[in-house]
Amino acid sequence: MLNILNLIDDARCFETVRAMRWPQGVTCPHCHSPQITKQGRDESQPERQKYECNACRKRFDDLTGTIFAGHHQPLRVWMLCLYFMGLNLSNEQVAHELDLNSDDAQKMTTQLREGIVERKPEVTLSGEVECDEAYVVAGHKGHPEEVKKRAARAPPPAEGGTGPRNAGEGETTGLRHDATYRRGCHQDAPKRATEDDRPADQRNNF
Repeated sequence: MLNILNLIDDARCFETVRAMRWPQGVTCPHCHSPQITKQGRDESQPERQKYECNACRKRFDDLTGTIFAGHHQPLRVWMLCLYFMGLNLSNEQVAHELDLNSDDAQKMTTQLREGIVERKPEVTLSGEVECDEAYVVAGHKGHPEEVKKRAARAPPPAEGGTGPRNAGEGETTGLRHDATYRRGCHQDAPKRATEDDRPADQRNNF
């Protein structure tokens, strides 16, 4: 079975990182000075170049200050993981392709996504911006003064009508009044004929 990891060249991976990180030449990640001296290679990763800054005297390498630093996985594994993420493969598929533990694959994809978001440049708008018309209407809640102004501008009620009222105001009273009227308890309701008030031929004789 062909292992895709064997097709990736470590030297090319580090060259890619250097080209993307320092397109104008290597600079110190601590003081950004371009006065750099090479200090050999990493023992575990021969393609990983070491440097020393002549300005602040601090040492660093190709991966110092990147999301690839401080991990045991080789750089080519990270590169392939990033490539598979671009193909929309799931974490389980990435783990299978790279022969990784599923937990390790999830941690790697999470760190890659977070690193991309952190390094995403801030969006700056420029030029003309157009927008549609918008109407802002003040509601009753939180705007008592506006409600008073609206009430003062409102036209007078029609003859026999009632003035403006808040939603729901008087509804319970009206319902109770109608129910009382139907039961014959209201003072203006016509008295319901009782059994004794009916004609004798209409009474129930038991």
